[in-house]
Parts: sequence; structure tokens; C-alpha cells
Amino acid sequence: MLSVLLSVLAAYGVVKAATVDYGDKVARSERGVEYRTVNLSQSDYPDFTYAAESAVDAVVYVEVTVTQRYQLTDPFYRFFFGEDREPQLRKQQGSGSGVIVRPDGYIVTNNHVVANATEIKVTLTNNKTYDAKIIGTDPATDVALLKIDGQGLPTIPFGDSDQLRLGEWVLAIGSPLGYQLRSTITAGIVSAKGRAMGGGAYENDPYGRLSGRSQLQIESFIQTDAAVNPGNSGGALVNKKGELVGINTAIVSQTGSYSGYSFAIPSNIVRKVVGDLIDFGSVKRAVLGISMSEISEGLVTALNQDLPKSEQYSSLDDLMKKLKLSSLDGVYIREVVKGGAADKAGIQVGDVLTKIDGVEMANGGAVQEKVNSFHPGDKAKITIIRGGKEKNVEVTFQSSSSETGTEVAEGEIAFYGTTLKAASQEALEKFGLKNGVEIVSVSTGKMLEAGASEGFIITFVNDQPVSKPQDVVDIAKAARRSIYIEGITANGRKAYFGFGKD
Repeated sequence: MLSVLLSVLAAYGVVKAATVDYGDKVARSERGVEYRTVNLSQSDYPDFTYAAESAVDAVVYVEVTVTQRYQLTDPFYRFFFGEDREPQLRKQQGSGSGVIVRPDGYIVTNNHVVANATEIKVTLTNNKTYDAKIIGTDPATDVALLKIDGQGLPTIPFGDSDQLRLGEWVLAIGSPLGYQLRSTITAGIVSAKGRAMGGGAYENDPYGRLSGRSQLQIESFIQTDAAVNPGNSGGALVNKKGELVGINTAIVSQTGSYSGYSFAIPSNIVRKVVGDLIDFGSVKRAVLGISMSEISEGLVTALNQDLPKSEQYSSLDDLMKKLKLSSLDGVYIREVVKGGAADKAGIQVGDVLTKIDGVEMANGGAVQEKVNSFHPGDKAKITIIRGGKEKNVEVTFQSSSSETGTEVAEGEIAFYGTTLKAASQEALEKFGLKNGVEIVSVSTGKMLEAGASEGFIITFVNDQPVSKPQDVVDIAKAARRSIYIEGITANGRKAYFGFGKD
């Protein structure tokens, strides 16, 4: 009997030792087959009731009016009266969303929602409508800040977008497709972080159209699969705690409607831009002074184009071997701006930037987002790999603002918040022009306030023809009090605007 008892105990011990202990995470089917389960408490389920109810009242409907001035050319009128008809005005309506971030009426939205707007109205969830004014815009991040006269308004507190995790549940709140669908709430997960969308993405156009995105300088978007459509632009991306973690701004779609991909500006970028616009009236952006590429087969192809055949890289592995890299993390420095912050710190072409202040930089979007968190004059520790050895250098960031007349790129000159370049021959032929200067980009400044827009071709400044950016700058400098600009809009219509120098 003792022998039998010892045998039973030994057998039990062997079976127990060989059985994986799943605790209460094991269930048994009717046939006796074990399978894993997950026991979740009620608080672990994606219940969005608190986040939705606490955030929805702080998301507003934004209606914009854009007034365009254009010239009708009538050859009969000119024949009989010797001049063209008076310039005509045309109003166009559009809409988007916004988020109240301060109880005294400060509202965040997208720059492309309010660009060139002559009138802005904001409607709250309680149906009260306010006139809004633009405090400032930042085309580089597609952020704009509005102000309405209100007190004690509902707000959404800023969350830390850096803490978002892949697969985390989020809500998108906005007004897709117009007034009738105000305060629409959709849910999804964080699909990716640090996305740079380039030329293949599209803004949620405030006028219900699908339009190519403007060239954004800061691209480190949160990608989600929460349903977003035109009209959601400027709306809130909220986590389960009811915190603002992003501002919805763009979709990728072949049809103009939601196709499963939506993008939001991280809240940490938005918070910094909003703070600067309130404190300074413009964004004090730091720049590192480099151009960079992710370490990939595409980089190999790009580098080989500038190398003699004998020095070209045969593969990505060959590139990594010659650079003495152990991983693909970081970005390859392809250009260093002479006299820029990176140049002064000793960073060179061919270095691989891996960290900023100890934070790992996986791609170019992460570098842009991190640099954008600094102000001009701030210092940071940059970690680079050169010749297989890790090296730390201290960088003092410089300002991105350019004074009128400053050459910002080859053939491009800054002019009162815009960037100008000579109009291409193709553009001139398209509109039947002999000469002209194109507005490449528009940022905060007198030109924006006067009505300048991207793609506008300047033909005359103070009644003098212009053919290159320096012509515009020289005529403006010689003007005593005001600057009057004539030209053609991107839609091919004649337009005029002016502003005072002081």
C-alpha cells in the first residue's frame, strides 16, 4: 500500500510539473481541450462614455467665408469704355472643426480651415454662435489659433501625445460633412506614430473638396483608423481619459471620403504652437540646419546617384558596413546648412543622428517633432555615430524666421511672411503672362493679412512689372508708405491687394 501511495504521489508530481500554470486564464472546452482566455475587469474594456461626454462640448463647428476679388475681362466693354469692368467680389463658404483649449475662448483648429478667411463664425454644442478672430497661424504645422468673446467655456485638457501607444483606443470628435453632423464621435486605435505623409496625402478641404496638401515643414502625425471626413479638420483626437492628444488634420483617400486612414497633429506640437501664438503672436521655431534621410534602400539609391561607379554602395548592408552601423535606427545627415546650428556644433554630412537629449530618434518625423519642441537659443545634446563611434555634441538652436529679402533657398526669397520664386515658364504660358513671381508659401505676416495665397503670381508691384523675387523686394524697399500688388490667383483670376510698410 505504501508503494502504491508513493507511486501515485510521484505521478501527480510529474504531471503537475509538466503542466503550464495559466492561473485563471485557462478554460476547458466540452471535449476537454484547454485554451487560453483573458479575464478583464470592467475598467479594462474600451468604454468611451466618460471621454466622449467630457470632451464633446469643447469641440466646436467652424464656418468660414472667403472673399475673392477677381477681374472680368470683357472686350466689348473695353472697346466702348476704354477700360475693364470694376473688380468683382465672390464669397465662398467652408467649414471645419475646432477645440476650445482655454475657458476664455481660445480655440485650436487647422490653418487650412481658416486660410484666407475674411469672416469666421464658431458654433458651440449649445447652438450659440460667436464671431471669431485669428490670433495666429502656423502653416508649417497646419495649426491656427482663434479667439471668441466668451468666459467659462468647456475645454479639453492637453494630454501627452508622446505617451500614446500603438493599438491604444482614441476618439475623433468633429463636424464631418458640415453643420448637420456636428459633434460626431468616432472611435479607432492608434495605427502608427511619427508619420510623414509627403505629397501622397490630402487635407480635409474645408470646402468639401479633396485638395493636395500644402508643403508642411513639420510632419510627425498620429495615424488612426477613427473615421474622419472633410469637416473633421481641426477637431479633437481624445484618449480614454478625455485628454486632447491630437488635432485631426488629414486623410489619405482616392475618393475624398474616409478610407481607413486619418492623421492628427500630436498634442505636444499643438501645445507649443498655441503657447507661442498667445505669448508672442507668432511661432518661435528652432531649427537644426540639416537635411536628412532614413537609412533604407532608398537612401542607397539616392547616394549612388552622386557617387562614381567605383564608390557606389552595392546594397543597404554594404552601406551599413561602410558606415559601421549596427542597426537602422537614426537618420543619415545628407546636408548641413553652412552657419547653422548643426554646422556650428560640428555635425557633418554622413553622420547618423540617433538621439536628442537622450531620446532615441527612429526616423525623420521624430527628429522634426523633437526639434520643434525647442525655442531658438535652447541647447540640446545631440548623439551621432561617426565612423562607428558614438559621439555627443551640444547644439544651440537657431531661429527659423527670415527677414524680408533673405534668401531662404536657391532662387527663393522671404517677403513679409511669404516665400517668392520666379514663376516657371509653364505657369506663365498657362495664364498667358510674359513675366511674374510666384508665391511659394504663406506664413504669418503682412502678405497673409492682405490676402496673399500660395500659387498667386505677382505681375506688378506699385505699377512696375516684376520677373524675379529681387524685383519685388527692391520695389517694396523703395516705396514710401504702401505696397500695392497685382497678379493672378492659382485659379487664373486677376486679383489685387495692398498693405502699408509701417
